[in-house]
Amino acid sequence: MSSRRRTLTLPSWLPVDAYILALVGTVVLAALLPARGMAADMAGGASTGAVALLFFLYGARLSTAEALDGLKHWRLHLTVLACTFLVFPLLGLASKGLVPFVLTPELQAGFLFLCLVPSTIQSSIAFTSIARGNVPAAICAGSFSSLTGIFLTPLLAALLLGSAGGGFSADSLLKIVLQLLVPFLAGQLLRRWVGGFLTRHKKVLGLVDRGSILLVVYTAFSEGMVAGIWSQVTPARLGALLAAEAVLLAVMLALTWYGARRLGFGREDRIAIQFAGSKKSLAAGLPMASVLFGAHASLAVLPLMLFHQMQLMVCAVIAKRRSRDPDPVREPAGTDAGPLSHPAATVTS
Repeated sequence: MSSRRRTLTLPSWLPVDAYILALVGTVVLAALLPARGMAADMAGGASTGAVALLFFLYGARLSTAEALDGLKHWRLHLTVLACTFLVFPLLGLASKGLVPFVLTPELQAGFLFLCLVPSTIQSSIAFTSIARGNVPAAICAGSFSSLTGIFLTPLLAALLLGSAGGGFSADSLLKIVLQLLVPFLAGQLLRRWVGGFLTRHKKVLGLVDRGSILLVVYTAFSEGMVAGIWSQVTPARLGALLAAEAVLLAVMLALTWYGARRLGFGREDRIAIQFAGSKKSLAAGLPMASVLFGAHASLAVLPLMLFHQMQLMVCAVIAKRRSRDPDPVREPAGTDAGPLSHPAATVTS
């Protein structure tokens, strides 16, 4: 009789990434051992430095030449940008109707903030590749969205969130410029000299990225624990938030797929539009929230963290199913380029 052990494995379509577990562990650590006093000051300073480092690396990695080369697919990119920075914010504003019976004002502010952050790059590429879509378009669309979001997300937050996002005082403007824009522009200027180093040490710098984000999460949630704001999040409110985010994701997935068809895009382009236009970037959103929300960042990033994991799980299922579609007859209207093979990238951005 065989004595082999039976192991419990997760379904292949359920991407419970180790990084997601690390994020959850960081939240638990902040709940049990929040930083206080001098430790809080040190964590805050380190978090500020981590945010600056993240945006420097974003700027140093973004190839301006590749982004400009992608302008030939301008209809597709404008469609993704419209979904990310127009349709999403409008749906976020509509969520005000859920206050106070479904969401608290603080959770609704976080829900609206998640609607303002840019799209992902890595997961959009990965899922588009799996689904046999237009990978070059997904790369450019994600890059355009990230670049636009660095400038547009803080402005939209100031306009739509108002006092809930800490307002848009001269101090907040200075923080945005110093912590986000200056490091990003410095990365762009120095890319010519540091780009090769970043490419050679991609894996190590990926750990730096993730470690920096974990530090931002720990600092934000520690401040929330010390301020006692987590008493506002009951299990019922958390369930309501998940339900609202499920509706938001379903609406955007349907709109990007069927709307792109009505606009005349071919199958490969529709896949890129759906995956790039329905996602929100945790890697970009968390640092921005720490700058914009300050001590209230923990509640602001909770909706984004939940939505991030939800979008990965749902889009993994969709990508797997699209990959099994029979090869279609190429549709003549709006098709920019066919799918190119691309190695699956990590889907934790």
